[in-house]
Amino acid sequence: MVLDGFNFFNVIWIVFILWSIIPIFRQRKIQNARFKRLRRFEQLRGSRVITLIHRQETLSILGFPISRFINIDDAEAVLRAIRLTPDSKPIDLILHTPGGLVLASEQIARAIKRHPAKVTVFVPHYAMSGGTMIALAADEIVIDDNAVLGPVDPQLGGLPAASILRAVGHKSPERVSDKTLIMADIAEKAVQQVTAVVEELLDGKLEPDDAHRVAGLLTEGTWTHDYPITCETLNKLGLQVSCAMPREVYGLMDLYPQNPTRRPSVQYVPVPYGEED
Repeated sequence: MVLDGFNFFNVIWIVFILWSIIPIFRQRKIQNARFKRLRRFEQLRGSRVITLIHRQETLSILGFPISRFINIDDAEAVLRAIRLTPDSKPIDLILHTPGGLVLASEQIARAIKRHPAKVTVFVPHYAMSGGTMIALAADEIVIDDNAVLGPVDPQLGGLPAASILRAVGHKSPERVSDKTLIMADIAEKAVQQVTAVVEELLDGKLEPDDAHRVAGLLTEGTWTHDYPITCETLNKLGLQVSCAMPREVYGLMDLYPQNPTRRPSVQYVPVPYGEED
């Protein structure tokens, strides 16, 4: 019985160890596949390919939900990749993000704009808020027919800065608390600062008056923060946008799956069908 018990616990430990290390090998396999796909795309395009891919849906770690967004670590990594790229070499940035910190987004956007060779941003699904700011810095935006960008109006405490200003403007000063007045002062500065950044990014892409008009549309609360700006709308604004997304970008996105422990809410046979099927 002791021997049987010993063997049973050995099996339990072996299963536990395998359960712990299999995800590591699976992740390493996916990582290697990503590097191979990235290298293939670089050779095809003759460029440095950088990915900035976030999944907005939450993952569960120790019971606490988290979500990915543009942060300072992302900015450091992208800036490092740009520094490693010769001035004569084009950069292709594959962007999939709900947005994030304004500071980090501005750093990435300015670094992209300063790169002497052509920079192309590919948006296969969405690049909202700070992601849109980064896309505006590129020489060319390539966006899927059904993909979207979004407004870059600053948010304060989860509230649109432009809406704070409008709300305060509709009341007499004596009816507004000091805290709200302070928020309005910060909101005004935030809108002015982000508008100036967007105009700077559009410099050389649009005439000054058009750059000012587009910057105002994107930053001053014309639309809600999650308003989808399509490829057609971007072209109407005068931006250099293409709707011809390379198939290789979709293949690369397949290597950034959502947390596999979740039950998928969308399922289909993952092969293309011809007209005869």
